[in-house]
Amino acid sequence: MLKNYFKIALRSISRNKAQALINVAGLSLGIACCLFIFLWVKDEESIDNFHANGKNLYTVYLKVSSGTNISNTYTTPVSFDNSKISFLLKGIEDKIPEIKREAFYATGYELPWGHPETFQAGEKIVKLEGSRAGKDFFKMFSYPLIEGNPENALNNLTSIAVSRKMAEIFFGSPKNAMGKSIRFENRQNFIVTSVFENLPNQSSLKFDYLFNWDVQSGLIEWASPDFQTYIELTETADIRNTEAKINQYLQSRMAKDPNVRTEVGLQRFGDKYLHNIFVNGRPEAGRIEYVRLFSGIAIFILIIACINFMNLATARSIKRAKEIGLRKVVGSTRSQLIGQFLSEALLFSFISILASGLLLIILLPAFNSFTGKQITIPITELSFWAALIILMLVTALVAGSYPALYLSSLKPVRIFKGALRFTEGSILFRKGLTVFQFALSIILIISTIIISRQTSYVQNTHLGYNKENLIYVRIEGELSNRDKYLLFKERASRMPGIEMIDRSTEAPHAMNFEEAKAINWQGKEKNVSVGFKPASVGFDFVKLMKLTIAEGRDFSPLNATDSSDAFMVNEEAVKEMGMKDPIGKWVSAWNKKGHIIGVIKDYHTQSLREPIKPVMIDVKEYEYFGVIIIRSQPGKIKEAIASLSKVYKEINPNYAFAFQFVDEEYKKLYNSEQVISKLSTLFAGFAIIISCLGLLGLAMFAAEQRIKEIGIRKVLGASIGNLVSLFSQEFIKLVFIAFLIAAPIAWIYMNHWLKDFAYKVDVSWWVFLLAGAISIFIALATISHEAIKAAVANPVKSLRTE
Repeated sequence: MLKNYFKIALRSISRNKAQALINVAGLSLGIACCLFIFLWVKDEESIDNFHANGKNLYTVYLKVSSGTNISNTYTTPVSFDNSKISFLLKGIEDKIPEIKREAFYATGYELPWGHPETFQAGEKIVKLEGSRAGKDFFKMFSYPLIEGNPENALNNLTSIAVSRKMAEIFFGSPKNAMGKSIRFENRQNFIVTSVFENLPNQSSLKFDYLFNWDVQSGLIEWASPDFQTYIELTETADIRNTEAKINQYLQSRMAKDPNVRTEVGLQRFGDKYLHNIFVNGRPEAGRIEYVRLFSGIAIFILIIACINFMNLATARSIKRAKEIGLRKVVGSTRSQLIGQFLSEALLFSFISILASGLLLIILLPAFNSFTGKQITIPITELSFWAALIILMLVTALVAGSYPALYLSSLKPVRIFKGALRFTEGSILFRKGLTVFQFALSIILIISTIIISRQTSYVQNTHLGYNKENLIYVRIEGELSNRDKYLLFKERASRMPGIEMIDRSTEAPHAMNFEEAKAINWQGKEKNVSVGFKPASVGFDFVKLMKLTIAEGRDFSPLNATDSSDAFMVNEEAVKEMGMKDPIGKWVSAWNKKGHIIGVIKDYHTQSLREPIKPVMIDVKEYEYFGVIIIRSQPGKIKEAIASLSKVYKEINPNYAFAFQFVDEEYKKLYNSEQVISKLSTLFAGFAIIISCLGLLGLAMFAAEQRIKEIGIRKVLGASIGNLVSLFSQEFIKLVFIAFLIAAPIAWIYMNHWLKDFAYKVDVSWWVFLLAGAISIFIALATISHEAIKAAVANPVKSLRTE
């Protein structure tokens, strides 16, 4: 029986090659989109979910409540004692039996180690990125050790664990690296006690080396409290009960503040990558929104492809009516006919799966380049083949169910009398499918336009300073010495390509550190607290950054008191402090009391997801940490880098020269949005192509069905323009109805997506008008060939049998 079904299906395909090609093309593109999205989603969900005891690994986060305000952070509480860090959660596993192990891990751009650091072995000097971690880190996480063992990898304060890559760079191989000495930042020697495999792409933590966290106090005099705590629970631990015990332990160690309540929460480590935005005090949103978005798009695109199949199959029912009637007369039951048509749908689905698999193999390298991932086809995984089979069966069932039920219900008597016509219900249903199909496509068009506009806006909007031609170099090594820094500045300023040089404790695009304690100002009300973005800068900082002064004056080396008695603030700081005439008012911060000499117009110190925060800067021509900021002359970036490299190597020979462009680093803040914009454009394009294939098939069928009507109209004097207009208007009406349905849905969804940005584009009316115009143009372009072909046909041929 099945053999006959497929034999008849193949004959039907050979008789209707154009329809078959359109069906296969539409289904192939739809399934290919689903496969690409399936692999992308699978890769997203695999991040940090490869650890052997991942189900018991948790990230600690904080929930800070003050009145009705709730703030959250993954930063864990610390205290400072004589410039040494004391962990409030250290040793907690000894207090709470449900906690098996704990490990701290340094993270964050603003940390002194949130950038590449310099290592030297022999003559090789290389910068690499790494971090600090607790001694049990390798016991908790499944980062395979090639050499050494988890028990002593981070046990010793003079030990360092390095990656295979780092071992090969300095020592040729992991085995040769063991026991060798490597110098860190030209200050301290470490012994390689373990070598771990290069981190997999599925790891959100990125490091080429790790020290024991306890060594940090001896290496630097200052440290940001930005580190995270990971804990491993026992198999039988209850999460909520453990949270309660941690909070009870924490409250006993923290300073009491009746106005502020700090609580600890636990999040499974493997969930953090997708759920790292807090909603009502808990991590619920984040990249998971994109996973849901594209999962929905995959379903939409597959539905669009299936609708094409359903529309074309039912539209051609008159062509197959006699075949159905004859089968029923000779004894075929309805269930056999349903089986026949579902078999045809299954055959189409199978061919489409093969074609989509070929597209996947060909286009996957380009897709990886597009998304910045390294996805491979998991041909060895049973789940992948199971997903393919399920996708094929679901596609066949969805695409073939309605045509099978409709065609099998036709009555032989009406068929042979020639009285078969489409019922009003079937016509409305087919039109409804077309409207639904185009509505989904228009939603994707509108969403793509808005996402692209927002991505362009956040990358290109004026930040309040000129980020072009700005380079920054970290202050380290000899540059931490005041005289050497001033020598570097003086010599580099005279070199080709350099326009101006100054310094800051913070990179201009990443002022993440926020200080609220010990900030006072003239007229401050009791219990009022304002969080400031602090920075200490050189005298030329405002000019170098091309900031605008709204009131007062800039720092000047001609004013002797500017180094000890002067602050500049931004407009937002004036607003938050409630000052009306800020110039000359005193402020006190960081054990320094001075006066406001100038107000800077607001400028962005973080991504545009965050609102502009109060900024307070003072002048310190020298500081032992931070960054040197260089503005190159326009069009002379290569000369500037060559000049900087030459002076740097002469003054700081034991450190590798490394630099960053401010505009490029700023763009990295929006990597996710760039990928989402690209993917949205890609899949919206696929959805439109699939919809157009369906519309083309319907136009071909409509032209065939109305060929005699068109012939009669031509005989009676209708022009080609009249006929094209008549033929097209029905389809345009359907697209217009689809637009009316899609527009409000897209408006609601896009406003929801944009709410994560403090600064965003408006969802303007012209976007919808443009999307509507694009959809109508695409529809007209798709059907115009068939419309013109039908209109110019010779009426003698079409009316010959009449």
